[in-house]
Formats: sequence, C-alpha cells, structure tokens
Amino acid sequence: MGPFATLLDRLSLTPGRSAKLTLLRDFLKSRPDPERGWALAALTGDLSFAAAKPAAIRKAVEARMDPLLFRWSYDYVGDLAETVALVWPARPGANRQPDLSEVVETLAQARRAEVQPLIEGWLDALDPDGRWALLKLLTGGLRVGLSSRLAKQACANLAQLNGQDIPVSAVEEVWHGLKPPYLELFSWLEGATPAPAMDAPGRFRSVMLAQAIDEAVDFPRLDPAAYAAEWKWDGIRIQAVSERGQRRLYTRTGDDISHAFPDVVSHLSFEGVLDGELLVIRDGVLASFGDLQQRLNRKTVDAKSLAAAPAAIRAYDLLVEGPDDLRSLPFAERRNRLEAFVAAAASPRIDLSPLQPFSDWAALAALRADPPPGDPVLSEGLMLKRLDSAYEAGRPKGPWFKWKRDPRLIDAVLMYAQRGHGRRSSFYSDFTFGVWRPDEAGVRSLTPVGKAYFGFTDEELKQLDKFVRDNTVDRFGPVRSVRASEDFGLVLEVAFEGLQRSTRHKSGVAMRFPRISRIRWDKPARDADDLATLERMLGA
Repeated sequence: MGPFATLLDRLSLTPGRSAKLTLLRDFLKSRPDPERGWALAALTGDLSFAAAKPAAIRKAVEARMDPLLFRWSYDYVGDLAETVALVWPARPGANRQPDLSEVVETLAQARRAEVQPLIEGWLDALDPDGRWALLKLLTGGLRVGLSSRLAKQACANLAQLNGQDIPVSAVEEVWHGLKPPYLELFSWLEGATPAPAMDAPGRFRSVMLAQAIDEAVDFPRLDPAAYAAEWKWDGIRIQAVSERGQRRLYTRTGDDISHAFPDVVSHLSFEGVLDGELLVIRDGVLASFGDLQQRLNRKTVDAKSLAAAPAAIRAYDLLVEGPDDLRSLPFAERRNRLEAFVAAAASPRIDLSPLQPFSDWAALAALRADPPPGDPVLSEGLMLKRLDSAYEAGRPKGPWFKWKRDPRLIDAVLMYAQRGHGRRSSFYSDFTFGVWRPDEAGVRSLTPVGKAYFGFTDEELKQLDKFVRDNTVDRFGPVRSVRASEDFGLVLEVAFEGLQRSTRHKSGVAMRFPRISRIRWDKPARDADDLATLERMLGA
C-alpha cells in the first residue's frame, strides 16, 4: 500500500493539473502490473467492493476505542478515513504491510462477515498514511482532485513517454472495452502490442466541446453565415449509444449512468450514437434542472421518481448511424441526417434541438437577451456551431462556441459552514448563505437560499475558515452556525446561472450553479439583498 498511499497523499496536496498528471504518469511508469492497474481503476471510479461498507470500518474502530471518543473525533475531523487513520489503536504483532494488489484481490473474494477482521489486520500493519489510503480505497471516496478523464490523460502521457503517439481520445475510445487491472491497455501504451479492439458495442466516444466566446475578439472575425445557432439547454450533456443490443447512457466524461435512467435507455431502440442533452420533459414541457437533479447520482431509481421526473433526450448531433461513423462529416450534413434519424425513431423520449435562425450577430445577441417564452427560458444561453465542422474530440478552437448568459449576482449573508473533503478536510469550505425576509410585523431574519464551495482562492479560504471559527455560535453535527444579524455578519457576493421554484427550501427558491464571486468584507450585513430581490429575478 505504501506507493499507492504516497500517490494519493501527493495528489491530494498538489493543486496544479500538470503536476497531478506528472505524478500519476510517473506512478504508472514505475509500478508493476497489476498494481498500477488497480490504482488506475480506483482513481477512475471503476473499482468497488460489494462486501466492504463504511459500517464495517466504524464497527472495527469502535471495537478498539471508546465509541463516544471516536464520534467526537469524527465530528471534529469531518472525514471517516482521515479520522480512523489518525486514531486507530494498533496492536503489536502485525509486521507486514499488505500491497495494493493483495488488498484488492482479497476483498474481491471476501464475504461480508470476513471484511471487518481483514480491515483490522491491515490497519494494524499500516502507518497512518497507509491506513488513510486503505480506507479511501474501501469507501471509494478518494477525492484527490483527479477526474476520470485526467487519469486517462495520464495514460496518454505515459504512451508519449514511451515514444507512442496516442491521444487521450484514443484511450477513451477503447476504455469501455477494458477491465481492471488493464493489462491490455498498458501493453499498448508501452508499444508491446497493438491497440485493443475499438469495435466493442456500446462504447463511449470522446465528446467535442465548445470554447467560451469572447464577444469583442471573436465576433469581428467570424462570419455569421458560416455558423448555426441553437439553445444551450439547462440539463446534462449525454451520449446515447445503442449498438448490437448494447444500450448505454454516458455523461460527457464517459461515466455510465444507464442505471439511473432506465426510462430513457428502454427507448434507445435505434442503431447508432446520439449526442444531446438529458432533460426532464413533462407533457412536452421542459422542466427545471432541479427536477433532473433529483435523479442524478442515484444507484437505483424507484417508480415514483420515474413518474415524477420523466427524463428525455434533446438531440443535437449524430455520431454514428448504423455501421457508419459520421464524425468526419461536416456539421450541416450530420444535422440533416440527425433530423431524419430522430423522425424515424419516433420516440416520445427523444426530440430535436431546433436551430435558431439569425441574420447577424446583433440579431443573435437580441435573441440571447430576450428569448421567446417557453423552453428557451430554461436554457443557459446559445451554442454556435460552424456548418463545415467535423466532430473532433476535445475542445478545438473555432468550430464550436458557447455564449452563456451573464451570471446573476446577489449579496447574501454567511449563515452555516461545514468542512470540506480531501485536502480541504481541515477547513470550513462549504458555505450556506441567506438573504433577508421580513415577517408580518416587518422584523427581518435570514432565510437560506443556497450553498457554495468554490469561487474563492486558497488565501480567501483561510480567511473564511478563520471567520467561521471565530464566530461559531452553535453546532449541529458537522455543521457550524455562524453569527449573523443585521449588526454583524459576513456578506458574500454570490453569482449564479438561474433560479427556480423549490419546495425543498424554506425560501421557496433554489439557485443553479451558485458560486462565491467576492467576499464583501466592506459591506454591512443589513445591506445584503432580501428575498424580494430573488422573487423579482424569478418573475423576470
């Protein structure tokens, strides 16, 4: 476990993308099979143990120390793996540290009753860093700031180190046909064998992404006649694959979410690959992102959720039709084939993202600023796609642009805080904020309207953490209530993409993508916005 523990520790403490890539590439280069494959599977979320549950970890530590002391420690630290790694009272006698392959292969065969004794023996043999890595591996919550796609990029970088010209898109093309510990993958990356077969049915194709447009720089040099425009829908980007009996629904990063949307997967009766947006659509009317969010990140979905939030695909590109890969064709031709494809599918769960005609950039700007009533109100802005553009993996400059609406801003007051995870587990970094709401007598009190955990620098995080510690007035488990009144409080300028009605929030509204734009140390809490401001925004 030692090298794997060192890798996780360094990844969690390294902020830069390039540095993380170098760390993982060098680990994959230096470690033998199958250890490096198991590590890669853990980092990409492709490793799980059915018999190992967090409850087994809690039982193990509570059998070794006072349960109340452990719960206090856990409450203070805020992270199960970190807490157990630090407080574990090891027993003498265990002198051989298990390696990563031993742990993975043993747990894969273990019954649930065998897991707790295994955990205890391994924790006895490991140092605190090794314990932390072991427990993160068991729970699947690595949280070291490395996405699945970044891990695949590290694989591509390993190939370059070995003199192989293999882009990350090629790694993604074969990924879903591989299984941990990826012996075939590493043999290819090192030039020992040809590429794994890329014709596995139901596989993911690397998506094409858009650049954010710079209105002042890009519009003067672009010809509006060369581009098509459509709404940027407020859902999640998906790829719907139906090939030779294999039906899959992937996110833009290649995560398989088919299990959470069986109602959509059951309607993939075509033979091909669609690129589009996953939305909740009721009786032909687009619902807010909050309705879709209720179904995301679920392992299973019940009949009530299926009926309450029926999901559907709004298609905007066709990558494969039957046996034909269309990605090299120009967008205009793919679009024509997409329209015929969707019409032929005739599915109530698949509709077409309509193109928006415009004569020049001024006309498009007017449309963006004042969309017609109906579905476009729930869009995030506009997409621009060059008519002659092929479908290229990654984010090429020029073919596609996204022109998002300007974020909305409010001033809110910090109300609650909670510790983060990973390298933020020692800091209060998840912040709940509220706005003023008067009662019938006109007395104002704060009502929560959102939660944000990014938008600030590391230095600002330290300042926010200190403010929370200095001004905590109450505790609710891991949550700290922060002093906030009209005469004292910390004002946060919050940016967000949109608003929607919500019965789950006391305020009756929910924000889309809230983030802290500025810390208003200079602004009195009494001058923060009130709920009526958000109501007016919602009405508009």
